[in-house]
Amino acid sequence: MWGDTMERRFDNMKVLLLEDDIELCSSIQDELQKAGYKVDCCYDGETAMIHALNIEYGYDLAVIDRMLPVIDGMTIIKAMRRKGIAIPVIIITGMSELNDRIEGLDNGADDYLVKPFHIPELLARIRALIRRPAEIRQETCCFSDLSFNQTEHILSCGTNSLLLTARESEVLSVFISQPQSLISREQLIYKIWGIDTDIVPGNVDNYISFLRKRLREIGSGCEIKTVYGSGYKLEGKNAGAFI
Repeated sequence: MWGDTMERRFDNMKVLLLEDDIELCSSIQDELQKAGYKVDCCYDGETAMIHALNIEYGYDLAVIDRMLPVIDGMTIIKAMRRKGIAIPVIIITGMSELNDRIEGLDNGADDYLVKPFHIPELLARIRALIRRPAEIRQETCCFSDLSFNQTEHILSCGTNSLLLTARESEVLSVFISQPQSLISREQLIYKIWGIDTDIVPGNVDNYISFLRKRLREIGSGCEIKTVYGSGYKLEGKNAGAFI
C-alpha cells in the first residue's frame, strides 16, 4: 500500500535537472523518468536560471550541478531562495571538501552529493527529500516570540523574518508543534526522513545547528537546547536554565 501511494505521488512530481555533462544528464533523466518523475533538463546556467526562477513550471525538486557554465549553480540556488522558491534542492558536484559542503547547505541546498555517485543513491536522496510526514499541519504555528508559516517556509520574530529551506522547515515543524518537549534524534529521523532511511545521525545535528543559527539571525529568544544523551528541546523566550 505504501509503495503504491509513493508511486502515484512520483507520477505527479516534476524535477528540474541542471547538469552541463550531457551524457550524465541524460542518464539521470532516464532513471528519473523510469521512476515516474517528469524531468526538465538544462545544460548551462543562463538557461537554468530562467527555468529555476519561473514558478509557473511548477517544479517539486531541483538537482543542480554546482559548476554550471555561464552562471554557477550556487548563484542559481541563492536566487531561488531570495525569490521565495523553497522546493528541495540537491547539489551534485565534484567539490568534496567539508567547507564546500557547508557552503552549499548554508546557502540554500537541502542535500549535497559528491561526484562520482551511483544514480540509485541520488534516487534515494530524492525520495527522502520529497517524503513528508503523514499528519496534516496547520499553515502557521506560533510559540513564544516565533511565528512559522509552514506553507511558505517563513520564520518570523517581531518584524524580522527569513526563508527556511524545505528540510529546515520540516525539522522546525517537529519542534514548534511540540514546544518544550524532549525530542530524540531517532524521533526526528523517523518523522522527517522515514523509517527506511540511511541518513547519518550527524546530518541531524547539522540541521539543528542550522536552525540555531536561523533563530539568532531573526533575534529570537527561543533556543533549541541539547539534552545530552537524550535529544533536543525547543525552549521559549526567557525560559529558565535547562540542566
